[in-house]
Amino acid sequence: MRILHVNKFLYRRGGAEGYMLDLAELQRGRGDEVSFFAMEHPDNQADPNADLFPPRMELNPPPSGVAARIATSVDIVYRRSARIGMDAILDRVRPDVVHLHNIYHQLSPSILRPVARRGIPTVMTLHDYKLACPTYQFLDNGKICEACVPRKFRHAALKACNGSRGASALAAIELTAHTVLGAYKPVDVFICPSDFMLRKMREAKVFPDRLTHIPHFSDLSRIEPATAPGRGVLFAGRLSSEKGVDTLIDAAALLPEGIPVTIAGDGPDVAELRMRAERAGVSDRVTFAGRLPSDELHQRMREAAVVVAPSRWYENQPMVVLEAFGAARPVVATHLGGFPELITNGVSGLLVQHDDPVALAFALTELATDPVRAHEMGAAAHRGAIDRFAIDRHLERLDQAYATAANLTGGVLHHGT
Repeated sequence: MRILHVNKFLYRRGGAEGYMLDLAELQRGRGDEVSFFAMEHPDNQADPNADLFPPRMELNPPPSGVAARIATSVDIVYRRSARIGMDAILDRVRPDVVHLHNIYHQLSPSILRPVARRGIPTVMTLHDYKLACPTYQFLDNGKICEACVPRKFRHAALKACNGSRGASALAAIELTAHTVLGAYKPVDVFICPSDFMLRKMREAKVFPDRLTHIPHFSDLSRIEPATAPGRGVLFAGRLSSEKGVDTLIDAAALLPEGIPVTIAGDGPDVAELRMRAERAGVSDRVTFAGRLPSDELHQRMREAAVVVAPSRWYENQPMVVLEAFGAARPVVATHLGGFPELITNGVSGLLVQHDDPVALAFALTELATDPVRAHEMGAAAHRGAIDRFAIDRHLERLDQAYATAANLTGGVLHHGT
């Protein structure tokens, strides 16, 4: 089967990219021909089709100058260079199926027109809530908000959800235009990694008859489980507001002496978080390790007693939880989004109220000061993940989604090389 994966970035920037790249490797391993389409970026992995990628679009920080901002605003809604590039790569690789991931803004749904014209089966894994919420996250300046559900996107502009009225208004206009024009209609199947996301998308009236729930996988063969109790706390993820790392730093100040906290990852809030740690007087116990290669990250997980995910938004099915379970480590996470589907409270981890450093510190202390219990919980998490997030099961369900898309379009999937 010839598969074209489409995502705006082609490097391990976050969970969406990690999932896509790992999935592509598995599909190649079983004999599929896999290609990628993304935008140009200096961190992209080398790719034989990079000459067809549209130019890099930088949105953080936004471009300076009125003309540049207007041009970028137009591209966000409909990016002509991305459509041209997609046209060319479809002719070059002739995929049996197109598998979309995060295409918003930098690629835009303009890329779907060439796909629809050729009648190629198309599926899209939803890694966030962009098709229901203009600002992706159901957050209004850091607080949970569902005012835009269903299709009341004007509220994003009225509330200035992401802190900028202009940017929020543009996001509202973008999603309104795409919804009214049916820009995502060429997508045959929308994959929701969590049941929570599927329910939210149905509430938001996002193609409810095309939604399916397929949990992510955990490649346990590539993650060695811990064999002994660990020490300390590990966070791994993007350092941005929705991840709640500020709450973790505040909680670190409440932990007993001798419990180290490691923060692995990078992002726009790294400087602010370092300053917060200094102000809280915990810079001696909080270590910023930066973005780590997968092997080193998994080693850090095994060395820790517990992995923490203090997010303040509706996480979908974060890969860090599955990786922690692969490393046989329990997870302390907030009681939001898809976390309760992954973590059995008191068995494979602990669930706490979001934005509550006291509750977070209490849970982390409970496990970090009892590493033997934490290790037992991690072992239980690992046992459960072996079957629940098995690779073969994931690939089978994904193939079913591809087949459903092919049935809808009349396409033919060629299995094997």
